[in-house]
Amino acid sequence: MIIFLATGNNKGGGYFASRGVFLCMYMGFTIIWAVLNSFALQVIAFLDIISMWWQVIGGVAVIVILPLVAQQTQSASFVFTHFETSPEATGISSKPYAVILSVLLSNYCLYGYDTAAHLTEETKGADRTGPAAILSSIGIISVFGWAYYLALTFSIQDFNYLYDVNNETAGALVPAQIIYDAFHGRYHNSSGAVVFLCIIWGSFFFCGLSVTTSAAIVVYALSRDNGIPFSPIWRRIHPKYKVPTNAVWLCATISIILGLPILKLDVVFTAIISINTIGWVGGYAFPIFARLVMAEKNFKPGPFYLGRARRPIYLVAFLWICYTCSAFLLPTLYPIQWKTFNYAPIAIGIFLTLIMLWWSFDARKWFKGPVRNIDLRNGHG
Repeated sequence: MIIFLATGNNKGGGYFASRGVFLCMYMGFTIIWAVLNSFALQVIAFLDIISMWWQVIGGVAVIVILPLVAQQTQSASFVFTHFETSPEATGISSKPYAVILSVLLSNYCLYGYDTAAHLTEETKGADRTGPAAILSSIGIISVFGWAYYLALTFSIQDFNYLYDVNNETAGALVPAQIIYDAFHGRYHNSSGAVVFLCIIWGSFFFCGLSVTTSAAIVVYALSRDNGIPFSPIWRRIHPKYKVPTNAVWLCATISIILGLPILKLDVVFTAIISINTIGWVGGYAFPIFARLVMAEKNFKPGPFYLGRARRPIYLVAFLWICYTCSAFLLPTLYPIQWKTFNYAPIAIGIFLTLIMLWWSFDARKWFKGPVRNIDLRNGHG
């Protein structure tokens, strides 16, 4: 979209990348993220610091400047009470159903705290720093995300124009159109919009870098516990950089393969996103439910303890995860056809069946649960 607006937009002959070009860009960024994650931990830590300040400073700039640039802003009543279902674009006219689906993007973004959870074993005093990192990431994401949504909705110039396929962004990306309308209405050019979109793109870039780091750590942890095929390969640490290089490139390879459906079928890629999010989020439901039903005498509290509030919080968290996972199984476009059907339920059923068969006939014979780090260092893992 940045290139599209910078080269003339939909009305001025701008360059709109084809699916093939988009896939090549996706593969290129995935390889870049893998290369950066193959360097020493000090390099990754330095990039994380840049990422933090980029997103804080850039986020504040977008949130504050965008409403100021917009020639007119929407009223608070419009922002907080106006409701649109856009049945022309989605085929959905039911307001309750639209409310259910409205949580998809926000929930997908909120689960960025998952990275903080995965990185806890890489830190000192993880029993204290881990919960602090998770809570702070949730707080920061919630505040910045809410402020970003408010900045966008207050800055809408013409709501009906946002989804018009003949507008400057070809109706392909509503946030970009809102930003374009604000800057073009004030300055009669798209330069400011391109700059703002570059700031947002930078956040996505650093997000991809962090997700690659997190995914590699998960693969390394599973292979350290002998939980996946060819575990000795994936848990191997680079002798110089001290990072699981093989795990990094395995994640990059899988990501590229999963991106191939972009060439032909959007529904396959959508199903993959749904499956990943359900597996990613649903994994937390098991320890939360176990803690909910566990007898208190069998639990040894750590430094971070919820006390008497624990059971209500566990129950709300468990129900919320169930609701979120269910929402990702629902169709997002109507009428339901082969091109609009959400194939996530079918795919999850197939994957679960294969995993259960693998466990029944093979994995249960050799998988013995988590392996202590000291065992691996002594050569017993």
